[in-house]
Amino acid sequence: MAKITAGIACSHVPAIGVAMDQHITEQPYWVPVFEGFEFSREWNKKNKPDVVFLVYNDHCTVFDASCIPTFALGCAAEFAPADEGWGARPVPVVKNHQELASHIAQSLILDEFDMTIMNEMEVDHGLTVPLSVMFGDKTPEDDWGTLVIPLAVNVVQYPAPTANRCYALGQAIKRAVESWPEDINVHIYGTGGMSHQLQAQRAGLINATWDQQFMDILVNEPEKARKISHLEFLRETGSEGIEMVMWLVMRGALEEKVTEVHRHYHVPASNTAVGHLILENHA
Repeated sequence: MAKITAGIACSHVPAIGVAMDQHITEQPYWVPVFEGFEFSREWNKKNKPDVVFLVYNDHCTVFDASCIPTFALGCAAEFAPADEGWGARPVPVVKNHQELASHIAQSLILDEFDMTIMNEMEVDHGLTVPLSVMFGDKTPEDDWGTLVIPLAVNVVQYPAPTANRCYALGQAIKRAVESWPEDINVHIYGTGGMSHQLQAQRAGLINATWDQQFMDILVNEPEKARKISHLEFLRETGSEGIEMVMWLVMRGALEEKVTEVHRHYHVPASNTAVGHLILENHA
């Protein structure tokens, strides 16, 4: 059967993608950010996934105020990088495992999760930046080296789903993947965050203490992490820190006990806290 063997949490700061695309990662500002992903890329080569199930949020690229799905599952054959106002990132088209994506869609809906099925969708930096930091520099002529099933979660327009609902969705994704008969290795990514606020009176807010505590309980006390309220996320981590509910989807898809094989945390990167975890399921 298919098996989720690892979960990756990763901030998807757009400036990280810009730094890679403009080949300025060796500038002093960016060196400590990318040093934290050197281990990750080597680990990724040794534990190469057949499929990445990637949980991210669209930044008003595909979805706007006219249509705001809470959970949108990509079931198209492929997903082109979106033009977010300054041209599409020069990275490969994302290729889907359509049969597995359709199987997961059916399983989740029968498991009483109301999913929006996307048969046409572009993907923005929320999805491509995590792939870049894990798989390295790629050109549009390259291949990512894995198939990718995207799941877009609304964390832009209130109301966002709760941490608890996201964790439960992760558990349902685990059941869906494990009911697929083909023997394939699946990694699940939870992206976004960490603490940051980009506007209004608290613009520039970063709460490093809370971020580190969140990573601790996410790894070791997921039942506690799933109870964090919207109010706590907003109060402690700023208006954009709510993106961390997507990390709960990843964590819910893993076993209760996991091994933390890598952690990276750095502030700031474009007024944002960068957080990153690699978690392996116990064999």
